[in-house]
This record gives sequence, C-alpha cells and structure tokens, in this order.
Amino acid sequence: MSTSDRPSGTDHRFSGTDADADGVLAEQLLRLTRRLHRIQKHHLEPVGITPAQSRLLRTVAHFGEPPRMADLATRLEVVPRAVTSLVDGLETGGRVRRVPDPSNRRVVRIELTDAGRATLRELRSARRAAAEDILAPLTVDQREVLGGLLSALVDRVPESGC
Repeated sequence: MSTSDRPSGTDHRFSGTDADADGVLAEQLLRLTRRLHRIQKHHLEPVGITPAQSRLLRTVAHFGEPPRMADLATRLEVVPRAVTSLVDGLETGGRVRRVPDPSNRRVVRIELTDAGRATLRELRSARRAAAEDILAPLTVDQREVLGGLLSALVDRVPESGC
C-alpha cells in the first residue's frame, strides 16, 4: 500500500517509506505469532500437550490410514528427527503408538489411540478458547477480512521455495 493509499489518521508507525511499513508489518506478525504461541501454550497446559505435539496429533488424525514418520515430517515441514521426538512424547502419554506397516514390516506407522482421540476432542475446545483470546478485539467483519488476508499470505507459493 502506498503512502497516498493509506487513510489519514492511521497508525503513525506506518509513516515513511513502504519498506519501513513492510518492516513494521513483519515485526507485528512476529509479535502476534509469539503472542499466539504463548496463549495457545497456556490453553494446552491443562491438556498436558505442547503446541507442536498438538499439531502432530491433528496431522496424524487427518491421514486416512496411519502415516509413516516420513509422511508426517513432510506434511509438517520438519526434519524426521523432530517427528521422532514428538512421537516419543505422545507415545509416552499413550496418545499414539507405533505399529508395523502390514505390507512392509520394516516401515513404522503412527496410529492414534483412544487416549489420542480423546485428547483431540480436548484440543478442539482449547484451540477455540485460544483463538477467542487472540481475536477478542476484532469484530466478526474484521475477523473475516483477517482470514482472507492470512489466506492470501499462507496459501501463496513463494518463488524462492522457502
């Protein structure tokens, strides 16, 4: 957005060049991400799970059949070692289990347990509460606009491959 496109009386942090405004926006997004992580972590504490474990559990649930560790690493865009650590923690808590692949006994798949499915139900309400905390200052219309803007940023395929 160019300086002339901005409404008068807007936040003074956006005065100056577009590069300055982009830097401010990037910093605000980083601060919001950190705040969201803290709020989410707070709401997940009673469930006894970390945000990363929550994400892995939800990812396992979205596969039609128990996924391989490599499938999880790819979907989560992390290194396989990170998945191993997350699965270890969830397995210790009885939320997932490692099972051999029926067609290739050398392949290990990750399967939700009954406790894992129960945790997913708890996670849904914890995530809703965290979202409400972070979005509380926004109206319904503002939330819709924000959703569209975030989709435009998240769904964009970067040319640099990052």
